[in-house]
Amino acid sequence: MKQTLERYDYEMKDVVKCTVILTDIKNFPEFNNIYQKAFASPYPTRTTFAVESLALDAQIEIECIAAK
Repeated sequence: MKQTLERYDYEMKDVVKCTVILTDIKNFPEFNNIYQKAFASPYPTRTTFAVESLALDAQIEIECIAAK
């Protein structure tokens, strides 16, 4: 995500919203720890939910919106 943002002249601090899709909601605490390290307070708004499966057998999918 960081590399994609930087390619378009954005930084992690420019992220204002994330949508997170997990294949197992039990992984939320581990994901949340990583999220808190990747972003600084105030954290971007976030929606998180679980689904049965994701493309390419991924365990997580993240979409973000960045604004300056």
